[in-house]
Amino acid sequence: MIAVALAPDVSRGAFRVWQRNRDATLRNWLTEFLGVAIEPFAIILALGLALGRFVELSSGEEYVQFLAPGLMALFPMFAATFECAWGSYVRLEMQGTYESITATPVSVDDVITGEILWGTTRSLVNGSYILLVAFILNPWLHMIDSPWALLAIPVGVLPGILFSSISIAFASIARAMSHFAYFFTLVINPMFWFGGAFFPFDDLPGWVQVVGWFVPLKHVVDIYRGLVTGNLEWSMLISLAWLAVATAFFYVLAVKLMRRRLIH
Repeated sequence: MIAVALAPDVSRGAFRVWQRNRDATLRNWLTEFLGVAIEPFAIILALGLALGRFVELSSGEEYVQFLAPGLMALFPMFAATFECAWGSYVRLEMQGTYESITATPVSVDDVITGEILWGTTRSLVNGSYILLVAFILNPWLHMIDSPWALLAIPVGVLPGILFSSISIAFASIARAMSHFAYFFTLVINPMFWFGGAFFPFDDLPGWVQVVGWFVPLKHVVDIYRGLVTGNLEWSMLISLAWLAVATAFFYVLAVKLMRRRLIH
């Protein structure tokens, strides 16, 4: 009975929700993608090159090379969370989009699944662009050492769904836009700082490593770092399995919580 209650009622309507979000974004493509196009170059110049002059890694690796996998994980995470946290809340509470859609033969589960798929799409677009920027700058900065880096695009589907689901789950319990300050402080910030994107994870204090192991971004960074450098390790499969379990859990949680919010 529990499995039946949790099983998502998903149909082609989920694709229609995804399609609706795609069309709305493309109508405002200039404002949506202008910052995305410029920011990676600014971050690489400011952190990778400027700050990197003062950073010495024990591995002997240049900091800009170390930074590349972290950016490939961070930018997609931000894309998914902003789309499915703040964006979903606006569509839920301010625009009445969800209520309008569910007045049609589209189920609540279709709406949430479509939103998560759209957040994943935004995540993949950002991740693919970061990878493209790294390839463009590679002749000068040597940020990509292996063709395995291309696998970061299909692998990115899993963290895209995960971060979108986490964000939808929080949006379903938020009662005011100001509540997202807690989401940023308690969810995004720990992933940002403890995920190993900016600092070698193994050099952090022991207690931070214990906490950091449970941070999803840490496992995404580990996988991308292995793909970018070509140093493939068995631990990457453990990280992939951890992400798969967390993704399934948060997807079911997001659907269940949003059902409760929308079905009165």
